[in-house]
Amino acid sequence: MANPLLKIENLRIELTTRDGVAPVIDDLSFELGQNEAISFVGESGCGKSMTALAIMGLLPEKIGRVASGSILFDGEELTQASDARLREIRGNEISMIFQEPMTSLNPVYSVGEQIAEVIRAHQGLSKKAAWDMAADLLDAVRIPNARKRVGDYPFQMSGGQRQRVMIAIALACQPKILIADEPTTALDVTVQAQIFDLLRDLRKETGTSIIMITHDMGAVAEMAERMIVMYAGRGAEIGPVDQIIEHARHPYTKGLISCVPHIISQLTEDRERLTEVPGIVPGLAQFGRDMCLFASRCNIRSGRCLEERPPMQRFENGQLAACWHAEDV
Repeated sequence: MANPLLKIENLRIELTTRDGVAPVIDDLSFELGQNEAISFVGESGCGKSMTALAIMGLLPEKIGRVASGSILFDGEELTQASDARLREIRGNEISMIFQEPMTSLNPVYSVGEQIAEVIRAHQGLSKKAAWDMAADLLDAVRIPNARKRVGDYPFQMSGGQRQRVMIAIALACQPKILIADEPTTALDVTVQAQIFDLLRDLRKETGTSIIMITHDMGAVAEMAERMIVMYAGRGAEIGPVDQIIEHARHPYTKGLISCVPHIISQLTEDRERLTEVPGIVPGLAQFGRDMCLFASRCNIRSGRCLEERPPMQRFENGQLAACWHAEDV
């Protein structure tokens, strides 16, 4: 990709636990282009949100650190940036929508005050100008009667409306990258569809690139051009969404797709029943082992999978997969 907006190379993030130091992200590489939407997908605990926190410079203090690798944003190396510089970037150039809006919003301030605070912090507008802009943003994210609702408190809004407020805060400074971490968690399917429509429209209007974090393969097919399948802190498969859904090269990816009944229009005979990925993600202490960490759950594993870590292999259309038996999947 020529001149990517975000380029991550060989990223390794270590977390200090009671059992020692563990690589929660292990040798991850990917790129994000201008006005592109990509999605991280995988089970809970696979490293999706930790990658986002590293990009934002929000790794847990004292216990989390970037051990090696590069996070290059618009030509600037973020792993070497000062805390002051990271504060300038956060919210202004890279914004994040967190999972649970009820806990992310401050219950004692109105939603307008919380949006205006971000605007004033990064753009230096007057209190009145920031308040007017907050109302405009609520209108942009399709909250009815925005001029009246700007003074409401979070508890006065529904779950879908609170999520729209979080999107308004994230877009307040027209960031170059918007990270959406499980943006539709706990919302019903109708509201989920509305949030996805909103994000698509805002992307068209603003040109913002989107990184969506989810465990829902259906949401990936709905929102992104490319996907990064994560497993136990490692990239399992990377490539165009359509290509991966039609021809997954990693058995974990194939298992995730098989769990979704509607993602492929015609079910083959072997998919008349829903399938499951057996077993569970290995514990954090196992993440750094020199082997395929999916081997214990895989039905095509061989002795090599238990002894050597598979490298990323490149296939047609830029598809990448880390599996010794990718040709057989």
